[in-house]
Amino acid sequence: MLLNSRRRRQAGFSLIELLIVIAIILIILAIAVPKLGVARMQAQEMAAVAAIRTVQQMQTQYLSQFGRYATSLTELGPPASGNAGPSAADLISGDLASGLKQGFKFTLTATPMGYNITAIPVSFNSTGRRTFFSDQSGVIRENWSQEPASATSPEIK
Repeated sequence: MLLNSRRRRQAGFSLIELLIVIAIILIILAIAVPKLGVARMQAQEMAAVAAIRTVQQMQTQYLSQFGRYATSLTELGPPASGNAGPSAADLISGDLASGLKQGFKFTLTATPMGYNITAIPVSFNSTGRRTFFSDQSGVIRENWSQEPASATSPEIK
């Protein structure tokens, strides 16, 4: 009889042991999942800042090639067909030229002195918590609310 109970005990885990392991796994997931979402959002924000820097660099190149700043992202993007030119200089990727990239909506507008570029999260507090702004000065500015960042917003440090 004693031998039978030892075999049964060694054959597997008890229900209580399995429930404890599942509870521990759920606690770890409850801690890790929110941090994963925040890390993903921060990565998307850094990608938006990198895209703004790319647009700034390509605006400088566009200015040197065509004597003016591009007035839209499509002017910096790839041509639909044929060779690159002022209407599609092939300086940035097609997804950035479309205005949507990695959870942010990018807008390039012409100004009398140059240009403005803005990046706004597609879904605030999901794809990003900040909006970004820059112009021909090269300074990137941020706003920690849904309001679009502007020339008066604080500079990213």
